[in-house]
Amino acid sequence: MTAPAVFRDRKEAGIKLAQALAGLKLPQPVVLALPRGGVPVAAEIAAALHAPLEVLIVRKVGAPGNPELAVAALVAGHPDDVVLNREMVEAYGLSSSDLSRMVSRERPELERRNSLYNAGRRQVSLINKTAILVDDGIATGTTVKVALRALRRRGPAKVVLAVPVAPAEVINELMAEADLVICPSQPRHFRALSTHYLNFAQLTDAEVIETLRISDESYRASLKSGRAAPDPIRPHPGSNA
Repeated sequence: MTAPAVFRDRKEAGIKLAQALAGLKLPQPVVLALPRGGVPVAAEIAAALHAPLEVLIVRKVGAPGNPELAVAALVAGHPDDVVLNREMVEAYGLSSSDLSRMVSRERPELERRNSLYNAGRRQVSLINKTAILVDDGIATGTTVKVALRALRRRGPAKVVLAVPVAPAEVINELMAEADLVICPSQPRHFRALSTHYLNFAQLTDAEVIETLRISDESYRASLKSGRAAPDPIRPHPGSNA
């Protein structure tokens, strides 16, 4: 197993992932970032592949009395996806009405975050495309697993996971959820994610929004130059487009 890599920052991590992905010549790529940390990583990949950049919002639905343990998750989309952790649902004896009520409590926050990052932007269809899910690293893999399952439902030809660093055992589990996994650093003894970066500053919402704006401009330029193929797009739910 390779030794843990230290990335200077998220930009460098994104560049390294982009180099690995560019050589694969993936058809019709769409890059999807898990915010906040995944956005600057994904932006480098989107720029290198001349691909659109999307933000995928995931909201955990915590177990009764144990909010850190997910019994389900909401994934923003058109429409939203609800992905169940069936083992935990059965363990807590939750009925359909219980789950419906718990999901409803989390939906306003999902919609708030989706509107914050995606207002005025347009959503690219994933049907028959290569969906590339990106984060700045993985610790447990719970959120990423839910996101991959939600993406699979949206009709892509291929689902790819690209992350700079994650525990080897977690990557092995996620290989069952994605068609391809790119992860250059898979330490056997995983430390805190921040220790794999020299600069791991927390991002603000404003920085995420600005990164998305620049990425959108870059993609539009690629369309005009012919480096990117045009694709039918639709407004994000809650956008003012």
